[in-house]
Amino acid sequence: MTSDGGSGGSSGGGGTGDGGAGDDRDFRFRDIAAVAYLPSVVSSVGHGAVMPVLAIHAGDLGAGTALAAFVVALLGIGQLANSLPSGALVARLGERRTLVIAGLVDAVAMLVAFFVPSVWLLCVCVFVSGMSWTAFLLARQGFLIDAVPLSHRARGMALLGGSMRLGILVGPLLGALLIHLFGVRSVFLLAASASLVSALIVTRMPDFGRVRRGTVPLPVHSVLWEHRRTLLTLGVAVIIIGASRSVRTGLLPLWADHVHISAAVVSLLFAVAATIDILLTLPGGWLLDTKGRRVVAVPVVLAVGVGCLLLPLADSALTVGLVMAIIALGNGLGSGIVMTLGADVAPEEGRSQFLGGWRLCGDIGNTGGPLLVSAVAAIAPLAAAPVLIGVLALLGAIWVGHWTGKADRDRRGGAAPA
Repeated sequence: MTSDGGSGGSSGGGGTGDGGAGDDRDFRFRDIAAVAYLPSVVSSVGHGAVMPVLAIHAGDLGAGTALAAFVVALLGIGQLANSLPSGALVARLGERRTLVIAGLVDAVAMLVAFFVPSVWLLCVCVFVSGMSWTAFLLARQGFLIDAVPLSHRARGMALLGGSMRLGILVGPLLGALLIHLFGVRSVFLLAASASLVSALIVTRMPDFGRVRRGTVPLPVHSVLWEHRRTLLTLGVAVIIIGASRSVRTGLLPLWADHVHISAAVVSLLFAVAATIDILLTLPGGWLLDTKGRRVVAVPVVLAVGVGCLLLPLADSALTVGLVMAIIALGNGLGSGIVMTLGADVAPEEGRSQFLGGWRLCGDIGNTGGPLLVSAVAAIAPLAAAPVLIGVLALLGAIWVGHWTGKADRDRRGGAAPA
């Protein structure tokens, strides 16, 4: 699983290097924790509870294996489809109103999913939930650009990524308890409640975009065209990072099943990996702020490359767990890297629209990674998939290193984004 905010042109964007939180010396994360991070934790709990059982519930409604897999994929497809429209929505309404709307829409979608008797209606609910999740993440990112000073930006974004990881770790645990007591459908009520609570919390956050409402937002296509070089260079690096990260959820369960590791043990291994992710959130954010973006972005991709090349040698729960830990080390250090890079290069005018395009790059990577795994596994032995992906990740790390390094130099030299 990664967002913008202001409204209209969104001041305080990355292109200017200005933060919206006033004097750096007076800034404390605990002052904004409730409105900046609590909604993400709460909402992610709901999503974390639903994701592991979507395919199971679809099967209960009569879906075969292929259709159940499609239901799960619709969450990502909804995110992908709404990336650019979400940027336009945030530009017009601002972060706070977008967050409230996204929370309410997701709550309705999950409530309907609780009642639906048909797998096709479930498909609609999951797609809508994916769309609302993208709008939520986009607005969260924009709020933090305004709320956190530049000197603390990466730590702010890393904490946002960590807050979502925490929710996704806690969600399945609560979901398992509810399923034991009330059945699979109950997790959709949990998700609906979480989204509703999240929407209520964000009504109390500052609305930095309020002074710009009433202006006519720039068209999305014109903003993306103006900044096309950034999107075709650093944006491609974001696609590589997103694809690398998504491989974990697409490839590792398949390999674990291939070497006959039980579902319960696989769940435990994923929980351990998620814990590593969360523990490395703050160190990764500190590295981003103090050492630059490349020092974190490259290990994210390298860890996947090394892990995938080692995976064909893993034939037990211990060795598969070690591979997962290697990948989690890189992924945890890179918490917030995509949002931080987007905040760095986003223009002051048309920031929300630009970040919609940035989010699209991330979503292309997130969707493309599992599709690549499926395509390779369909035409070759499963062991070929991690080898190919590992080689591609190592090659991709060169591209990521070059363009994030250039972004570091531009940022430190005060250059405007291309």
